[in-house]
Amino acid sequence: MKISSIAPVLALMAAQSVNAHTLFAELYVDGQAQGDGTCIRMPSDPNTATNPIPSLDSSDMACGVDGTKGVARVCSVDSGSTLSFEYRDWPDNPSVGSIDISHKGPCAVYLKKVSSAIDDEGTGDGWFKIWNEGYDESAGKWCTEKLIDNNGHLSVKVPEGLQGGYYLIRPELLALHNADKGDPQFYAGCAQVWLNSDGTQLPQSTVSIPGYVDYNQPATSFNIWNEKMALPYPMPGPSVYTPSSSAKVGNQKLRVSQQKQTEGLAPSNSIITNGNWNGIELARYNDQEGCWNASTACWAQSKECYDTAPPTGHSGCKIWEGKCQDINDQCSASNYKGPPNYMKNLNPVVKQVKLPAAEAAQTGDGSYSPASSAAASKPATTFKTSALVAKATAVAPPSNSNALTVSTEGNCGNGVTCKGSSFGDCCSSHGYCGSSDQYCSAGCNSAFGTCGGQYKRDEHNHMHVHKHKRAVRIGGDARMMP
Repeated sequence: MKISSIAPVLALMAAQSVNAHTLFAELYVDGQAQGDGTCIRMPSDPNTATNPIPSLDSSDMACGVDGTKGVARVCSVDSGSTLSFEYRDWPDNPSVGSIDISHKGPCAVYLKKVSSAIDDEGTGDGWFKIWNEGYDESAGKWCTEKLIDNNGHLSVKVPEGLQGGYYLIRPELLALHNADKGDPQFYAGCAQVWLNSDGTQLPQSTVSIPGYVDYNQPATSFNIWNEKMALPYPMPGPSVYTPSSSAKVGNQKLRVSQQKQTEGLAPSNSIITNGNWNGIELARYNDQEGCWNASTACWAQSKECYDTAPPTGHSGCKIWEGKCQDINDQCSASNYKGPPNYMKNLNPVVKQVKLPAAEAAQTGDGSYSPASSAAASKPATTFKTSALVAKATAVAPPSNSNALTVSTEGNCGNGVTCKGSSFGDCCSSHGYCGSSDQYCSAGCNSAFGTCGGQYKRDEHNHMHVHKHKRAVRIGGDARMMP
């Protein structure tokens, strides 16, 4: 009996070879990794998964591109738990980094109480902010810079006393490096969670996403390149929530009809996960027909795993594929009793990472001033990214330096060098040209530029680093965009 191998592996690997910017890729609950992409709504296209949200009035603002579609898993958290959000520059490779140093800006975390974490589309009213941070004047750093210092991790405590039930939790980054040109770049995603809590509190007021921010507001048009900056930075969106004992979210009354989680649980016979897919153990067998039937069923699950793999990759699918091959080998050797290693947990050992200390949930005074009518009347400047800049990969330098092309768009690697470019002579580990320590020191790629601390230029130049000349302004003229 012939069993075909899985073809989508190479296609998925090729698709994930080009990325840019950042993506919320993994959730940690009290320090425990939930798995790459598990419980997280993600874009379906790995090529564009790390792109910023293309428009502030798009439904993508709620939970990211394709974020209106729920996933199969819902993670369980307790009242007061620490939730950590891992951002990645390359979704399937956390070692590359989290976000480019030029993408400076604030962070925030929002919650939305829902009747179903899987079925709710996320858009509309009901969102409330539990934490935010902009520019820390004492440290001289933006929140995104602290995120980079923490290897892409942001940790926040769930407020004590919140009403239990299903929630969408939404970490948000805003990159301001081109905001003064009408292009604030939001990066948002949603995790589906069940909150174990006997609390009764809900927020006094909520906001709608999209709709809570707009173009041309002080927070979304702030110029980080001014010297000196016009601080304090005005945080975008509402103030942090004010708790209330009322069981209302906006105008919608929500009651907890269940005392325990019933949706989004991993099946009891799941022996491995990949994102939100579960590998289900095969039925026992003791004859030839049963063995080959198990093999067929195993490969069918393997195909489903690859077909549904999120941008974070398919490492679990590869492990499951090994199980299928083992069954094949046993059947071919006339060993018809199985499956081998029945109900053995195939999940890799949970990785241990150093997470930052959790920030306490914040509370406000209930005040929230939406955009003024004057600001709202201004025409919005909306962009859509239509192409990506390829990253540099760790490859050996070419034997002939003359074969390198000087970068014209701020990217480096794959035959493109920063040396002699207008963006800076150093090629960072992220594959971008620059001249500050972040580009010229640790991780600097000497194959595609010059490394060392002697190359210092005005960091404002890096505002142009990875502008995509193929970005198109919706309904208007073409413009460059990072």
